[in-house]
Amino acid sequence: MELRNRRVVVVGLGVSGRAAARFLASRGASLILTDIRTEISTNDLPEAELHLGCEDPAWLKDVELMVVSPGVPPSSKLLQHARAVGIPVAGELELASRFIECPVVAVTGTNGKSTVTSLIGAMGRCAGLKTFVGGNLGLPLTEAIDRDFELAVVEVSSYQLETVQRFKPRIALHLNLTADHLDRYRDLEEYGRAKARIFENQDAADWAILNRDDPLVWRLHGQVRSRVVSFGITKPPGGTDAIWHDNGLRFAVNGVEGMIPLDGFRLPGRFNRANAMAAAGAALILNITPDVIERTLAEFGGLPHRLQFVREKNGVVFLDDSKATNVGAVVEALLAVGPSVILIAGGVDKGGSYAPLREPLRQKVRLALLYGAARQVMQAQLAGAAPIECVETLTEAVAKAAAVAQPGDTVLLSPACASFDQFSSYAQRGQVFQEIVRGL
Repeated sequence: MELRNRRVVVVGLGVSGRAAARFLASRGASLILTDIRTEISTNDLPEAELHLGCEDPAWLKDVELMVVSPGVPPSSKLLQHARAVGIPVAGELELASRFIECPVVAVTGTNGKSTVTSLIGAMGRCAGLKTFVGGNLGLPLTEAIDRDFELAVVEVSSYQLETVQRFKPRIALHLNLTADHLDRYRDLEEYGRAKARIFENQDAADWAILNRDDPLVWRLHGQVRSRVVSFGITKPPGGTDAIWHDNGLRFAVNGVEGMIPLDGFRLPGRFNRANAMAAAGAALILNITPDVIERTLAEFGGLPHRLQFVREKNGVVFLDDSKATNVGAVVEALLAVGPSVILIAGGVDKGGSYAPLREPLRQKVRLALLYGAARQVMQAQLAGAAPIECVETLTEAVAKAAAVAQPGDTVLLSPACASFDQFSSYAQRGQVFQEIVRGL
């Protein structure tokens, strides 16, 4: 892709948009930068024509390429106009993939993406490979260009996959699919189609790692052109590349069979065993040895705000699971913790049903404290599954939980919602929760 002297517009100046702008400027592009927000920092932006606060298709005159940030909705006037008049549209991920020379491992799915991406990256580094870890997880992929990496491991969201054209990971993982982002997609089927685009440019020289315990993921195994490795709890029929759980991780991948002990693996829950299997599958394809995989699993302490232990006070354990921004993640969190839970949930509704929480609440939760913009919608759908109280803020929810908690209880922040009513991100929400808890 030749960029010098080409007129390029970057739509959306969040983390990925800003990284794309810097890269495009380094390659000599003539830039237009725009964001629907009226006030943003321009400190790290390159010299460019800058438009803030509105959208005007007139800006696209003579534009040869549009780079769109993941958060820009399909309804954007600029995006719709670009497609109507034939201006090529690419995301930062697609842009970066044209210039990355090392093998790329891409991880998608509704839940577990960050953990699996981090695990594979840690395995690569433990094996001595100069490894980039980023994507939706943190550093945009453009940050890896021209830096002599031997491996790039990227978390990939459905939003990023909407604008891929030639993105072709050497190994692509799809972990699971549950209802999420239904404020952006018409239904689960449309959301699933966006996720499945991670495989669309692969061929027989590439690998797809699929969760065979998830029917919505496993149905892809007959549709992808790449070679499939499956992972799941039980052993599959013989003759296929697979990983399963049997007193450790048993595997038969690319002609090699063996077992990876999980004696030192500290992350709780069934979903984390699935994460370990998925990461191990990618590592084995990369010819990383089982002993390195075992050592990495034993040393991995988990990610912040994902069932993270905060403190124990008077026999009550406080856990920060702020990263659980959808119902499926909360279900898995409740399965992973003890039998007497005070659940704190709420935030911004994302358009899905809360009904899958009813049975886990009935089994595990002695009190659900619902806060934020979604609290009344959640209360209406969960009424009768467990005792429920609604409060306005997270601070009020933590205070109430601390007041009623008894020895043996677990106070679990696992919101099932986005954070943007009261916080700038799930990470800030988790940090505030931890600060409040430590101040009790």
